[in-house]
Amino acid sequence: MTTSNYATERETTEGRVFTVTGGDWDTVVSGTDPINDERIVVNMGPQHPSTHGVLRLILELEGETVREARSVVGYLHTGIEKNLEYRNWVQGSTFVTRMDYLAPIFNETAYALAVEKLLGITDDVTERATTIRVLMMELNRISSHLVWLATTGMELGAISIMLYGFREREYILDIFETITGLRMNHAYVRPGGVAQDVPDEAIVKIREFLKMMPKKLKEYEDLLSGQPIWLERTKNVAVLDVTGCVALGITGPVLRSAGLAWDLRKTMPYCGYETYEFDVPTHPDGDVWGRYQVRLAEIRESMKLVEQALDRLRPGPVMVADRKIAWPAQLAIGVDGMGNSLEHVAKIMGQSMESLIHHFKLVTEGFRVPPGQVYVAIEAPRGELGVHAVSDGGTRPYRVHYREPSFVNLQALPAMAEGGLIADVIAGGASLDPVMGGCDR
Repeated sequence: MTTSNYATERETTEGRVFTVTGGDWDTVVSGTDPINDERIVVNMGPQHPSTHGVLRLILELEGETVREARSVVGYLHTGIEKNLEYRNWVQGSTFVTRMDYLAPIFNETAYALAVEKLLGITDDVTERATTIRVLMMELNRISSHLVWLATTGMELGAISIMLYGFREREYILDIFETITGLRMNHAYVRPGGVAQDVPDEAIVKIREFLKMMPKKLKEYEDLLSGQPIWLERTKNVAVLDVTGCVALGITGPVLRSAGLAWDLRKTMPYCGYETYEFDVPTHPDGDVWGRYQVRLAEIRESMKLVEQALDRLRPGPVMVADRKIAWPAQLAIGVDGMGNSLEHVAKIMGQSMESLIHHFKLVTEGFRVPPGQVYVAIEAPRGELGVHAVSDGGTRPYRVHYREPSFVNLQALPAMAEGGLIADVIAGGASLDPVMGGCDR
């Protein structure tokens, strides 16, 4: 519309464009306010700090307010699920442990439980192996939550807690190294049991850790919980109520921080969790503060579980007795690192040609798994970690797909961020605790 009183205007892909030819500004804008309506699109990430991983967020901003948020994933894609189809069932442990690299024991355990269910040997896994799995998972849950606390503190400006969180995590990584030979990516939990027994030296280290950790948790709370800036950055920030969590499939501490005590260790027990004494922490507010409180409480519950698991460790085998599956179950620390025990090598090399042939075929080809498909879910540090495993009767998986909580939980980010401030995107994203290695797989 063109008159002497109005400027010409046209709609473009960039918004409304005015051609100003003179006259009063109030008349030109004609009831619209292009200054306040101006929106800009910002790429946040994919850089590691702030976006809590190699995550890209496309934010449409109106001033400091986020009007639209979109998550872009895939920058850490490794093709792990596809690679599993080209390796035997035991070798799969080496791949899946590298997905969520902050919770490798959980990746391995979920995979092993799925393979065992396909094999029909779930009840044959020894008591000691199952107890060791619980012990390792709960230590891993503590180390994962410590990394969350450390990195979230750093992203919100609390640098001290970042140093302390990583410092305490080192104790757990030392324990893992003593037991498995590696700090991370262990491939320790195998179909049929675990790769090798827990040495006495590790038991001593775990008991020392359990004595030390409560005092450290108290230090964290003294440092953060009463701190005005921490309270300002977390309370009533990135709120997602229980209805939103359930609608989006959100699980883990984020769901429990909205008040729903859903924990697969209680609701759908596995690995004998129903025989352990522990609570499921919840919080009513569904905000960043609530997620912080829930994770600290979960560390305390995990310490109770670790202590109970230690008390239950009875002598016995750590792998099923079936020699058609039980590889590698004779590992020992030798002068050249880790390998089969000398006794086992001496037996298969010097006493039994049949054992040697069987060992060779088992190592090179792997065992066969009956045709079928299963879904097994466990409670990982970020929520429900599910494995859908399919076998066609061969020595390799036909298909393995993970229901990864980091991937599912990231759906919540727009619901948390839109309508809030850009600074709160950081707090909200961090409170989901996504690990992009697990998300992208």
